[in-house]
Amino acid sequence: MCGEVQVPEEHLDVCRTCNAAGMNCSDKGVPGEGILGADFVFYVSAMTTERCNKGLTVAYAAHCQQESAMDRPIAGHANFCPNSISTKTQELEILLSTVKHEILHALGFSISLFAFYRDSDGEPLTPREDNGKPLRNPKLQARQWSDRVIRTVVRQNWTIHGGVVSKEVQVMVTPRVVQEVRAHFNCSTLEGAELEDQGGEGTALTHWEKRVFENEAMTGTHTQNPVYSRLTLALMEDTGWYTANYSMAEPLIWGKNLGCNFVRKSCKDWMDEKRSKGLSIHPFCDKVKRDPLGTECTSDRRSVALCNLIEYSQILPPFYQNFDSIPQVPRGQEGFYGGSVILSDYCPYIQEFAWRSQNVVIRGSHCQYAENNPHPDKNFALEEYGEKSRCFDHTDKMWEERSCKLVRQWLHWGSGCYKYRCSESRLHIMVSNYSYTCYFPGQVLSIRILVNEWLHKGALVCPPCEELCMVFFLTFNLLLVCMLDL
Repeated sequence: MCGEVQVPEEHLDVCRTCNAAGMNCSDKGVPGEGILGADFVFYVSAMTTERCNKGLTVAYAAHCQQESAMDRPIAGHANFCPNSISTKTQELEILLSTVKHEILHALGFSISLFAFYRDSDGEPLTPREDNGKPLRNPKLQARQWSDRVIRTVVRQNWTIHGGVVSKEVQVMVTPRVVQEVRAHFNCSTLEGAELEDQGGEGTALTHWEKRVFENEAMTGTHTQNPVYSRLTLALMEDTGWYTANYSMAEPLIWGKNLGCNFVRKSCKDWMDEKRSKGLSIHPFCDKVKRDPLGTECTSDRRSVALCNLIEYSQILPPFYQNFDSIPQVPRGQEGFYGGSVILSDYCPYIQEFAWRSQNVVIRGSHCQYAENNPHPDKNFALEEYGEKSRCFDHTDKMWEERSCKLVRQWLHWGSGCYKYRCSESRLHIMVSNYSYTCYFPGQVLSIRILVNEWLHKGALVCPPCEELCMVFFLTFNLLLVCMLDL
């Protein structure tokens, strides 16, 4: 078997019987033909297994076989839990990312393969026993890696509600990973890339830490816009088995250039420090998710989003209490509140979401999917989703619709998706085929448009022009220079 899949006889080599040390082997049987022209065999199944019923498991994967000379995995498997798979168009991106995610586990990003990583000269990063294998760790049920692969680091002065503690973390310290993580956070002294410390078997240590790398696709759960960044490509190259094509890396916005403190200190420390200086606590937030919904925009403006701060039925463990006070939450109740993504150490942040009815997804909040357009009778803010749409903030006043006889005010507001264009060095926001021009950041655009005998009344806030038009203007300026040279 390879995972849940029975391997065809023709894929199998001879059966070998060895002693307890894995030595003095003898062959039995006849070898199969194998698979010509392949570097790796990936067996895929879709079965409801016991593991599928644990938590919210969507899929799982591992390698099954390694070649003898360099330990590279040559066969692996993945099982996709049928009840967790959605084929809706707006969820297809997450499904495809999950497939890629599981393939990367089988190829090398796995607790069962860390001890087999090699340096750029092909030499093992972890010492070997007499049988040619790294020492086995019974507790991990895997081979024990050396501190040239993963190192334990203690974060002193880790701030939580009510005091300061020490936090022990596991950090991937292979050379290219260290180089990439330091460049990403703009922290030249960062030890390496932190690994997940929650989630139990199959999650802890086998993913990037969610609090630090939020939407990097190799974190332990997909929450929004998963990207395969230079960091993950660097890890795959640091296995010693692959060469990465970094031009295929996707940009990771989360944490970009936020410095050493963002990584080394708790999210509570980060939020407290920013508040004390009168600065935004972005990318974290402190607005409790409740009715009526007060939506915001993600940092890349690709989605309408909510602060995922929720109230739990039980008080959180002291280590994960991240607030001394929360707006509109009674004093003494802060310990019941945390981010809805547990792997992020209960740190709350701005996140995409889906509108549901009786637990069925009606539409998502990603601006670039036309299928997320609200039904006309519910499109109070005249939103338009599609490839050329982005998220823009509303003012703090709710939108309303007026007819000759009725006035309707919608309780859910805060942001919406609209088409835009960049021209004449300006950002132009399109609302129901009307164009509104932004002249400066924070400018309020008053909207009054008659649609189907209803007057829609509201307002949009202009973002900094360069957030959406910088590439266009750079291209325009380059063309202008070329024309002048002619």
